[in-house]
Amino acid sequence: MCLLAWNAVQAETQPIVVAGAAPIQSHFEYWEDPEGQADLEQVVGLPDTRWQAMPSGSATFGMTPSTYWLRFAVTNQTPDALNLIAELAYSQLDDVIFHVFSGTEKVQEFRTGDTRPFYPRDVEHPNMLLRFTLAPEQTKTLYVRAETAGPMILPLRIWRENQFFGAASNEQKLHFFYYGCLTVIILINLAVFLTLRERLYLYYALAISGYLLFFASSKGYSFQLLYPDVPWLHARALLASMPILALFSVLFCRTFLKVQSHSPRLDLAMRAMICFEIVNFACAMVLDYNSAMKLSAISALVFFSLLFVAGPITWAAGVRAGAFFTLAWTPLTVGVLATAGRALGFFPVNFMTEYAMQIGSGLEAFILTLALADRLYREREEKIKAQADSLRKEIARNEARNKLNEAMTHDPVTGLPNRNRFEWMVNQQLEQDPGGRYMVGVARITRLDEINRTLGLSRSERLLRRLARQMTKLAVQLPVVHRIQDDQGRDECVYQLSGDCFGILVNVGKATDNFDGLNKALGLLSEPILQDNLAIELHPKFGAASFPSQGDNAAQLIRNAHVGMEIAPRGPFATGLYSQAFDIYSESRLTLMSDLREALQRNQTELYYQPKVCLNSGDIVGLEALIRWHHPERGWVCPSDFVPLAEETGVIRQLTHWAIGRSIRDLAALLTEHPRLSLSINISTRDLASRELGERLDAVLAEHGVDAKRLTLELTETAAMEDPEKGLRALQALADTGLQVSIDDFGSGYSSLSYLKQLPASEIKLDRSLITDVCGSDSSQVIVETAINMVHGLGYKVVAEGVENEETARILQAMGCDKLQGFWLCHPLPLKDLKVWLAEHQNVPARARPTVRLLTN
Repeated sequence: MCLLAWNAVQAETQPIVVAGAAPIQSHFEYWEDPEGQADLEQVVGLPDTRWQAMPSGSATFGMTPSTYWLRFAVTNQTPDALNLIAELAYSQLDDVIFHVFSGTEKVQEFRTGDTRPFYPRDVEHPNMLLRFTLAPEQTKTLYVRAETAGPMILPLRIWRENQFFGAASNEQKLHFFYYGCLTVIILINLAVFLTLRERLYLYYALAISGYLLFFASSKGYSFQLLYPDVPWLHARALLASMPILALFSVLFCRTFLKVQSHSPRLDLAMRAMICFEIVNFACAMVLDYNSAMKLSAISALVFFSLLFVAGPITWAAGVRAGAFFTLAWTPLTVGVLATAGRALGFFPVNFMTEYAMQIGSGLEAFILTLALADRLYREREEKIKAQADSLRKEIARNEARNKLNEAMTHDPVTGLPNRNRFEWMVNQQLEQDPGGRYMVGVARITRLDEINRTLGLSRSERLLRRLARQMTKLAVQLPVVHRIQDDQGRDECVYQLSGDCFGILVNVGKATDNFDGLNKALGLLSEPILQDNLAIELHPKFGAASFPSQGDNAAQLIRNAHVGMEIAPRGPFATGLYSQAFDIYSESRLTLMSDLREALQRNQTELYYQPKVCLNSGDIVGLEALIRWHHPERGWVCPSDFVPLAEETGVIRQLTHWAIGRSIRDLAALLTEHPRLSLSINISTRDLASRELGERLDAVLAEHGVDAKRLTLELTETAAMEDPEKGLRALQALADTGLQVSIDDFGSGYSSLSYLKQLPASEIKLDRSLITDVCGSDSSQVIVETAINMVHGLGYKVVAEGVENEETARILQAMGCDKLQGFWLCHPLPLKDLKVWLAEHQNVPARARPTVRLLTN
């Protein structure tokens, strides 16, 4: 047997020669042991014909269950003893045994492999290494047994010891520089994720972590540094790294490319791939190494193919990220193909095939990091742009809101604060000083209508502005006149209560001169004003009412001051002080309300209806129910005379209940011929506070079979603001039943826009006072257009009432008003005449209707 071994050893082929400082060229012979049962003695005794030469020094046999034996001899032709290292440069070999012969004697044996604990090894390096020495002119023969469950890759290298450590040091520096770069990318994306809470960056960090785990495991560094005594964990870590990197790469790709928005089929494929990788991860934990490796190979093929086509598909769909992804994934795919080709034996083992996947993944990580940086930059720019747009819109809204608030609280001609502001100021002061003595004074320019007709609107407005400045100048000099500052720091002391009426609040407690200064100021206001070479007599009348004896709130004091002005003795300087003895309205009010109750009980009141036209289509889309009352003795009583009294005395509830019953009955009759009509009914604050209102509406609607959405409840903005919290709850309850809500007389009261926005309203009706001068006054047009834009901005439709001519209608249409009503369209009509009017309007050819001409011209 010894003779056989001697002959076998001596039969070795051309040895590897170590001579001088030249690099050592490796080559070997190999024999495949399919059963893996041959021992060293049997292998040594094999005839030369069984051995196959591998002159390149590197062989790749792919996935194989066979055991391979390598045979090579090394000869030292230098005069020095040499310390050499034999390296199988593949860290994933399961079991490797080096046998070293010197002549016929086996002088060294070393066992290693990644199924054994990492230590002890001859050299602390992940690859399979053997240290051996050669004396001068000495030859040693090495037999190497290699077995693995994965790809069988056998790159043999013979190194001088010092050269190996130099090369290994440089290689490790490159490896750990690569790992360091990946770690930095992971940390950056985790930081971005924690800041922005966008899962895209978490997916990318986890995908790069998968790559880091895969390369550290495949190169053996994780085994060497993290768990050198647990070889089974090393194998499972490598198997687990592949589904981890695939799973989170697909999740990242799906999110980064926004696949759901442009390619449903690709998204479906990616979701299927995600499910497969979850199963693959579970299999990596439980299957044997060979089976799990084959499953991972199939996974890698599908995974890289899917993501390789995902980039171009997304790019073709116009998504910018698709270009970055295509550019990044291409080198990685090439690297994977090169690595797979090496593992399967298609490509030789060289630098490019060994490091192609690492190079590709590094390029991919770099390019995708640039893509994410580009995404962050663009998102930041978009956010900055969106914030700038939002800021501009907010500034525009604030400006519009300020303009609207200015229009609602100040007179458009004189710029003085209006009646709403005056009432608020007076009530605030009376609440703050309930024990004080105050007097509300009013002044009315009795000749203003005559001046308007004589001089024209423009010159009349100029006169009013001059008069307002004079009043303010005089009032500022009087310590008895109460004044405040508004939000913009402007002094307020004189208020314009209506077009020809002004008001002030006098602090009686500060009057030390028996009102001589105030009387002199009133005398100056009574003198003629010189304008355009004309001495214009204003003929002002003055009235006053005292707090608390003649009223405890602003509205009552203003009313009584007006009554005092009417009953004042004649004379150019007369100031009328309110006296209940001369209040001719009290008895009339009581009589009028008694008569109204009786008229309601006897069904003597009537409803007239005024049509509304849609400015977009020209169709009649609605009616407003208006109460009319013919008194048996007084004749026709104006609604403005008895409706306010009805609200104050509580008769308004009875009046509203009657109007609901009559109007819904009439609407039901009209709907048969005009199915698109809707009906508007006015309600008051007292109605809103009544629990019976909703029940009455439900009952009447059900009785006549009318849908609730056909009925609109109109409520003035002042009524809505009287008790905001309760009003909002009541309106919401009504709106929940399907009823529509409209805010009437918008612009005549002092209301909170933020509160109005909370109301469940569908439309806003501009007060006729805003519409009246829209044809002749630029300032009125600005106010109306601002109001329409603001109302549209709040999400409401706009209805203009009081339209009396076609020119006004055209201006309103150009401003974007949705509907209008007024005498230009139709006067309020009783039901019988309304039916005739609607029929005539319907039968008139479309082109002949004034509303259609308005839309088409």
